[in-house]
Amino acid sequence: MPKMKSNRGAAKTFRKTGSGKIKRNKAYKSHILTKKSTKRKRQLRKGVLVSPADSKRLKIMLQ
Repeated sequence: MPKMKSNRGAAKTFRKTGSGKIKRNKAYKSHILTKKSTKRKRQLRKGVLVSPADSKRLKIMLQ
């Protein structure tokens, strides 16, 4: 049986942490930035962990 291929779109979007959790970047940071406050844009830079409901499916995609 051949090796499983990881989903390339997911591999470019999500990263695995050392403990095995999945990290993602926040949305709404690509355009129309003039109306967003500096505080809001700064908080969008930080990465967050994927919710437990989605993480099981993502772990399969990132194999």
